[in-house]
Amino acid sequence: MADRLDQPREPRRSLVPRLNFGGDDASGKISESIARFLGTPRFILYLTLFCIVWIAWNVWAPSDLRFDSAANGFTALTLMLSLQASYAAPLILLAQNRQTDRDRVQAEQDRQRAERNLADTEYLAREMAALRIALGEVATRDFVRSELRSLLEDLEEQRQSERDAEHGERRTDRA
Repeated sequence: MADRLDQPREPRRSLVPRLNFGGDDASGKISESIARFLGTPRFILYLTLFCIVWIAWNVWAPSDLRFDSAANGFTALTLMLSLQASYAAPLILLAQNRQTDRDRVQAEQDRQRAERNLADTEYLAREMAALRIALGEVATRDFVRSELRSLLEDLEEQRQSERDAEHGERRTDRA
């Protein structure tokens, strides 16, 4: 009996090791890798070489070593190629379905990213508009200069009037 019921048992040892091809989606990954290989020039080259060797053997090899008759239209070769095609077609379809699923997920992620970008752009546009409005209320350099000039002129007028008043008092005192 296990010490704790909330813990899984340790796996049993077996004579035949279990192969792990990547979890639940192992068959999909394997079918995709086979389908990818079936679509390569290397596969076409291998298949062509296989057919050439097959036909050459069954045409030029000694009669007792031939296993597929050219007189029967290379029936065994036709069956081999049909078998290969019958396995290749579903594997290619599985790979296409998986690619369609990935494309669908990618399109959804792209749509969400585009929505976030649009929201960010709209936010930034609103912030820029708010800054423009706020800058309209902020004193600019020219405004500050004109205010300082007018204050300076007011101070100079005030100083001049004080001087004039001082000169006027001196004249009245002398008189």
